[in-house]
Amino acid sequence: MEGDDRTRLEDTIRAHCDAERFSEAVTIAVRGFGPEVLGYLVAMSKNETDANDAFSLFCEDVWRGLPRFRWASSFRTWAYTLARHALFRLSRDPERRHPKIPISQSTQLAELAVQVRTTAMLAISAEPKSRIAVLREKLEPDDRTLLILRIDRRLAWQEIARVMAEEELPAAEVTKAAAMLRKRFERVKERLRKLATEVQE
Repeated sequence: MEGDDRTRLEDTIRAHCDAERFSEAVTIAVRGFGPEVLGYLVAMSKNETDANDAFSLFCEDVWRGLPRFRWASSFRTWAYTLARHALFRLSRDPERRHPKIPISQSTQLAELAVQVRTTAMLAISAEPKSRIAVLREKLEPDDRTLLILRIDRRLAWQEIARVMAEEELPAAEVTKAAAMLRKRFERVKERLRKLATEVQE
């Protein structure tokens, strides 16, 4: 999705939220940003099942959180924050307890998640895994997230700082965190170069 398309999508989601049409906003958001978020979850998960479970948690978090979202960041940035947190919760909860959602909403949400997941997984499966992607799997999860968000998703440093923060950062702290992530990014790239050299030897 190109920048202009993302901007229009963000504007549409926000317009529905401003009008308190949250169900429609969630549907548009998950359909629009769901495929790229699922791609991130697949890249970060050990297997497809974990990625699918994390995506379900992500969809539920969007449904629960969107009415309270304050738009301090773009929806896309917030979506990656939710996805990263969903992965973390999944790793800590082997029983994968899901949030409680009313049955009427749960069925609709589950169907939406399946529709988006099925379509997106076909496209993801069709893409051959690059050599860089294989090397990335040897890195720590946060380092992999950093590379994916910066290189693949082209998020700005301040957006990445918001995604990778353990809690919402004040504006003054975002700039400082972004500077630290830039330095970390250089170290991670150097680590990747070393891994590539080791593989060739």
